[in-house]
Amino acid sequence: MVNQCLRATQRLALCFAVLLLAGCVQNPVTGARELGFIGTADEIAIGRQHYGPTQQMEGGEYTLEPALTNYVADVTARLARLSDRELPYEIVVLNSSVPNAWALPGGKMAINRGLLLELDNEAELAAVLAHEIIHAAARHGARAIERGMLLEGALLIAAMAAEDTSYLPLVVVGAQLGAALITQRHSREAEREADLYGMELMHRAGYDPSAAVTLQETFLRLSEDRRSNWLSGLFASHPPSAERVANNRATAERLGNTGELGRDSHQQAIADLRRRAPAFEAADAARAALAKNDLAGAKAAILRAIELEPDEASFHGLLGDLRLRQNRPDTAVAAFDRAIERHPGFYGYWQGRGLAQLQLGQKPSARSDLERGAGLLPTALAMNTLGQMELAAGRQRQAREYLNLAATAGGPAAEQARMTLVRLDLPNAPDRFLITRASIDERGRLQIEVSNRSPLTTSSIVVEVRLLQEDGRVAQRRITVPAQLAAHQSVRFQSGLTLPTDTPAERVTTRVIAARVVD
Repeated sequence: MVNQCLRATQRLALCFAVLLLAGCVQNPVTGARELGFIGTADEIAIGRQHYGPTQQMEGGEYTLEPALTNYVADVTARLARLSDRELPYEIVVLNSSVPNAWALPGGKMAINRGLLLELDNEAELAAVLAHEIIHAAARHGARAIERGMLLEGALLIAAMAAEDTSYLPLVVVGAQLGAALITQRHSREAEREADLYGMELMHRAGYDPSAAVTLQETFLRLSEDRRSNWLSGLFASHPPSAERVANNRATAERLGNTGELGRDSHQQAIADLRRRAPAFEAADAARAALAKNDLAGAKAAILRAIELEPDEASFHGLLGDLRLRQNRPDTAVAAFDRAIERHPGFYGYWQGRGLAQLQLGQKPSARSDLERGAGLLPTALAMNTLGQMELAAGRQRQAREYLNLAATAGGPAAEQARMTLVRLDLPNAPDRFLITRASIDERGRLQIEVSNRSPLTTSSIVVEVRLLQEDGRVAQRRITVPAQLAAHQSVRFQSGLTLPTDTPAERVTTRVIAARVVD
């Protein structure tokens, strides 16, 4: 698993390395000539590599209703057959109440069950899907990478963590590009292109383009109402505006407001999802209660959700999360067992069961489950936990691999990984963390300043002073710092050495050669 993550990181670096090889390409949708560095094969590879992890971060597949997924896939295929660009288009329905849809480079797409409930008819669904198809076909994601918009976001998890913490775990490098791609705010130009050519695509497929107008009118109204679930979903990356409504209306008039709306077919397709809505609303309430540490409220809401829909895996996973918070690992394992039995393809259930087994002292089972979960989505929590387990077992090399990956993310687990790495490295290379500066006063007395750049308190600090003498010989002296240093603290002290007042400062060097971490 560690090697897979490292290879993913290397592939990500190689992906950005192609930016050095500039080229000019014709946009397959608009026909415009534009600077392009990433070829079709690269786009497809990027989308394929990040499709699974990005789904995991957004709640995983919605598996309770295969017929619903088939319905969405059929509408997607109807549109994709007429796309201006041939790509391996693919769509999944994700298990999230947040209304959202997204596309990765290469045609890998997703729509949340929460958005399906908000659409009135099949033509509105076609408008959403055609819009995302155009994002992929017109190279909007690839162009964003080429412009360097995502480089920092792909390497630093903080670029993603501001959107939706419910389903956005802190993942390590190698899994971050997909999340950065789907949470980026598209440019006005990209949104105009996706609206215009998406409407033309849905019209060619036989849908009434006026549905794209009513869809944008609904989105604009909801954005003005500032409904938080919308603001954290579709509106974050596809901001609606009065300008977009007006543009869509003009396009619909030009194309002709004729074609299929398909309200009955859509309402029939989402009938079971609508029936299950109260159960998912209860689960969302449970997540909100857990976020507020209201364990009693969370329990009541979870049990209500399970009562309404006992076959939904995520409800049992939520119960497992609650049991972990209640320090009841035995019942947590049982809850995660039920979640895995219903949906073994979601990382959170394996990770949760692994953490519960670790609390029970079942280390081999815990390791196996944590690795299984990390194979689906490498989170900082899983990597740090595996690293700490390896360290406790005396396998420092393996521990470092896990901890280094965990440290690339953000949050408490990543911070613990970084602290552990510092604890391991500081005694062997103290001058990496403790910086010295020397000065000579007017009386020739040597003063030394030591700054602790590490996040840990250090003591037993020894500074080596080296003086290059006029005859070329080097005189050395070791001095113990007369204080311990807290994290990011500095101390200045007299070394006890007196040098000739005309000694050039560049002939005196100092460095920390020993230090100890204070437990």
